[in-house]
Amino acid sequence: MVRMDITPYVDSLRRDLVAAAEAGGDELKQAAERLAYALDPSARLALMEAISHAAAEITAELPDGSVDVRLVGRELDFVVEVAPPSAVPAPPPPPAAPAPPEDEDGDLARITLRIPEAVKARAEERAAAAGQSLNTWLVGVVRAASNDHAINIDVDLSSIPFVGYDPFAATRKQGHGNARRMTGWL
Repeated sequence: MVRMDITPYVDSLRRDLVAAAEAGGDELKQAAERLAYALDPSARLALMEAISHAAAEITAELPDGSVDVRLVGRELDFVVEVAPPSAVPAPPPPPAAPAPPEDEDGDLARITLRIPEAVKARAEERAAAAGQSLNTWLVGVVRAASNDHAINIDVDLSSIPFVGYDPFAATRKQGHGNARRMTGWL
């Protein structure tokens, strides 16, 4: 908690008003002094509103947490609350879907795709992780694979020793023998 005294700012405003009135003589200077003391509550309120607005703007920019301004007597207290970082980092935002090339903005075609249920389930998981519908995700995959610059890779990884963790162990358990291949489109 941080405490802020706004009295020096109100006093500075008062001094500036009186200094501006000095050019008009003693009578105007005395009127300015009386006016400055009368404006003291309004000046304090205006400063508090500006500071509260700034705190609200800062809170809006914080991902987790808030900044509160509290009036304690004639002073302001700032209370800054920040949520503790979670043990699990937030996932990165899903990549933006690439814009379709100019020659692909024509009519849409409908196709029927028959794939194993397990493959569909994995595709749905990948689409959800990307923040896309299954259809949008599949269009992106087909678009990437059919790009003129796409490269189809098919790599045999059976000669690479995996120490500690074998990424292909699950594939072998599913009855695919010694399947250590990586295939796809770049």
